[in-house]
Amino acid sequence: MLKLFGITSCDSCRKARKWLQYQTLEFEFHDLRNDGLDVQMLERWMARMDWQKFLNTRSLTWRKIPEVDRAEMTKSRAISLMLEHPTLVKRPVLECKQFIAVGFSAENYTKIFDRL
Repeated sequence: MLKLFGITSCDSCRKARKWLQYQTLEFEFHDLRNDGLDVQMLERWMARMDWQKFLNTRSLTWRKIPEVDRAEMTKSRAISLMLEHPTLVKRPVLECKQFIAVGFSAENYTKIFDRL
């Protein structure tokens, strides 16, 4: 089962949802703000892909965090910040047993599903 993690108001998440629906792929949407984010989820993702891929350093939330807290980022500090501010997770995260993908690109999603 595909699971799409994101935020309802996020444009990239809306595009990913529309793409999946258009392809008639069954998936579950998990809103990181409303449904939550936990350390097990982040560690599961980061076991499959480098932790830096999940940290959204281009977000408004990131820019609001004091420079001292952003400096010399480590995996454990990133996890703590993402748990405190779920909007720091780069979105959407598409996960299933075979793969995990971060961010949305129709081209990338097409390549992923063509390989399955």
